[in-house]
Amino acid sequence: MEARATETSSDEAAVVAAALDYFEGWFEGDATRMDLALHPGLAKRSLSQVDPASTELRSLTKERMVELTAAGGGKDERPDGGLRIDVEVVDLYGNIATVVVRSAVYREYLHFVRTDEGWKIVNALWHFT
Repeated sequence: MEARATETSSDEAAVVAAALDYFEGWFEGDATRMDLALHPGLAKRSLSQVDPASTELRSLTKERMVELTAAGGGKDERPDGGLRIDVEVVDLYGNIATVVVRSAVYREYLHFVRTDEGWKIVNALWHFT
């Protein structure tokens, strides 16, 4: 029983670290951190966020997120008052986890999977705050 608690605590820390790689990597323009956080099968989605008049569900791939990060896409979104990134691990079970990230810019619901390379974000649904 005690070994499982230690494993869960370690997994939770790894999930939080991956979520921070994703968020901080975006705002710092660090494509390496972004690449580390994302699963190759990433589906990042939003509805009416980029174009409020659109009802189309917008989707981004891992490759596009890494490209946008390398181009500095998130650097212009850094708020003057700081990032204020709060990562809440809602559930972690076996090889999956659900996380809510609250920041000064975004609210995101993330799904993670454990891979041989560590915890990776496989699904992201986001909204501007």
